[in-house]
Amino acid sequence: MYGRARVPGACGELVQGMIDGDYFLITCPINLGSEVRVSLQPGGQVTGPGEKGKALRAVRLTLDHLAAPWGARVDIYNPLPPGKGLASSTADVVAAAVATAEALGTGLSLETITEIALAVEPSDGTFLPGIVCFDHLQGKRWEYLGQPPPMDVLIVDPGGMVDTVLFNRRRDLVTLNLAKEEKVRQAVKLVKEGLARGRADLIARGATISALANQDILSKPELETILELATSRGALGVNTAHSGTVIGILYRPGEVDVDALEASIRTTFPYVDFIRATMVGGGVEGRDGPWFMKGQATAMAGN
Repeated sequence: MYGRARVPGACGELVQGMIDGDYFLITCPINLGSEVRVSLQPGGQVTGPGEKGKALRAVRLTLDHLAAPWGARVDIYNPLPPGKGLASSTADVVAAAVATAEALGTGLSLETITEIALAVEPSDGTFLPGIVCFDHLQGKRWEYLGQPPPMDVLIVDPGGMVDTVLFNRRRDLVTLNLAKEEKVRQAVKLVKEGLARGRADLIARGATISALANQDILSKPELETILELATSRGALGVNTAHSGTVIGILYRPGEVDVDALEASIRTTFPYVDFIRATMVGGGVEGRDGPWFMKGQATAMAGN
């Protein structure tokens, strides 16, 4: 009696902000994420890695939601470090919930998964199919925007960590988000058009606008220099973790000498780390394949 599930992480967000008083983000899922295996065990106790308390809580919430008189052993493989804006926790939490349901021989609706994830912390929407516009604070609505065209991402980590829960409690967030609202509108328009037309350049242009507009909320001192270095070597633009530390360099596969780009960045910022990734459509993969199809997510949009 076990279940297994995988959920992608993210390189920050393509866009994040507030429009007409509503907070949202546009996801940037990547081909790295969390794989969780949940094995049912008697006694009601949930055990697993001590540093993965959020995922263990998701398992407990799922067992309670399904009124299952079981405990569980939880095993997690996730190469993405936490606190960086890589949706590491979201991937753990959702994969844990889905794997628990699979172990019990049942499923969870998108609404229930969203509720469980947001009961743990503000969450990315990388578990939703494709690229989506997602209310990451309350989960009241999401909109399917499409699948990404071929795009690679060089993730640059300058170090440090950001606590997502504490970040979203900042008292100045509303004022600061209102100040950048017009830039966010422009970014959303470009990203949506890019996804609709399969134009990686438009997606990157919108993401860059959003990244630069967020500097007054969570400054990344390296951002402007990295943008200049990257575009001078053929990259299309950048995105960031708007409530995390990482910077993503967006480029078409084969159009950038990544070794040379990494070397040039490290010459200026010797303390950074790199992760090479590919942008993918989001979703949940269970033991027997994908859980949700595009149509279901589209039908749920606006709920």
